Amino acid sequence: MQIEVWSDVVCPWCFVGKRRLEGALADFAHRDDVEVVYRSFELDPSAPQHGHELTSVVLTRKLGRSVEEVRAMQQQLIDLGASEGLELRLHDNVHTNTVDAHRLLHLALETGGPGLQRELAEALFAAYFTRAEDVGDHAVLTAAAVDAGLDPERVAAVLASDEYAGAVASDVAQARAYGATGVPFFVVDQKYGVSGAQPTEVFAQVLAQAWTESRPALQTVGGDADACGPDGCAI
Repeated sequence: MQIEVWSDVVCPWCFVGKRRLEGALADFAHRDDVEVVYRSFELDPSAPQHGHELTSVVLTRKLGRSVEEVRAMQQQLIDLGASEGLELRLHDNVHTNTVDAHRLLHLALETGGPGLQRELAEALFAAYFTRAEDVGDHAVLTAAAVDAGLDPERVAAVLASDEYAGAVASDVAQARAYGATGVPFFVVDQKYGVSGAQPTEVFAQVLAQAWTESRPALQTVGGDADACGPDGCAI
């Protein structure tokens, strides 16, 4: 079973959703048969590559709220993240471009499969939210990628080019085709769409339903009848 996760590495709800999905998978009997793949979604493609403006300041303009109101909203999410075991330094995050981070996630998937890609996704979330680093900065991206296990030379080559830019655009287009206007957005076996950082219980229900429907139990019809077995045939 495959789960595709559309997310952005500067989206706090994506980090929360990641943890909740992982919680559901931890209790899922068939978790070893589930493949999780991350797909790209840019919340703000127009954001500067090297962000210097705090996200809270940017949100005041977008939402038409005061800085105090935005920080109060952020604090609520910080507290919620803490309940999921996450440290979210939302007051310290800068507004930055994420296309290069997404290109590296495609590199990780192509060269190391979903496992390596998940390691990089976790490293990027930690860099941005736990350490409040600028994930538009190539030095930050390189450190996260190498720590996750990617080849330093390939990382440098990708960051020096526009490699995988087409794959990023394709992911965004597919999200739009599914009707997703925000992230996180989860697609299970290309059949079930889950929008937002749903509670762990919701993910658990979707996993169970998708597994059952893709591998239905055998329905036995009719009662006992004459048959042959290891000990011979009934007469």
